[in-house]
Amino acid sequence: MKKAFVQRFRFLFGYDILIGMIITYHGLQAFKVQFGDTIIAFDPVSKESSFKPTRFGADVLLVSLWDKDFNGVDGVSFGDKVPFVISEPGEYDVKGVFVQGFSSKSLYGGLERLNTIYSVSLEEMNLCFLGALNDENLSNETLEGLDTVDILFVPIGGEGVLNASKAYRLAVSLEPKIIIPMNYGEDNKALKIFLKEGGMESQTALDKFTLKRKDIEQKNGEIVVLSPQ
Repeated sequence: MKKAFVQRFRFLFGYDILIGMIITYHGLQAFKVQFGDTIIAFDPVSKESSFKPTRFGADVLLVSLWDKDFNGVDGVSFGDKVPFVISEPGEYDVKGVFVQGFSSKSLYGGLERLNTIYSVSLEEMNLCFLGALNDENLSNETLEGLDTVDILFVPIGGEGVLNASKAYRLAVSLEPKIIIPMNYGEDNKALKIFLKEGGMESQTALDKFTLKRKDIEQKNGEIVVLSPQ
């Protein structure tokens, strides 16, 4: 199908039912979210980290906590992709992606630091990325700003971020359509607890998650586990 036709179709109908959104997990809190030619990177791992660095090109980069484990700007500057970097609270509109950032706290690394929670609106879907959040009690400003959450990315591993039980309680309270856990370590202990909390112990991990707006309309707090790529 020719590119001109696809662009015309998107213009007429407001979203692209042909390709959908593709979400892949790159370990720790690093995610790649792609819709058509637009790629968003969340918390990519830098080359200074002891974890595997992230490597793909992105148009927009969101950093929740300025730490070597989450701020791999160089790793998502690849080929002709040089990302617009967002690393603090505020409102942003970049390449058709509307982002709101809200202040919160993290104890990741043993220090209390600013963590930014991001609400991202893309192609009629609302994503909420909690980052390295440690406190399950969100501010009224954040709760009001998040509004409807279609896809929620939540840290569950403890050690400076939410533990599995607190993470599940917060996730349920936000009433997302889909919940994607992150930052749970290689032993998967936290993931097992989180899945048990949700009554989904038999959940199978996916290599990637592809969805369209119509796919999530009937979902209600479904947990989706992704394998690091």
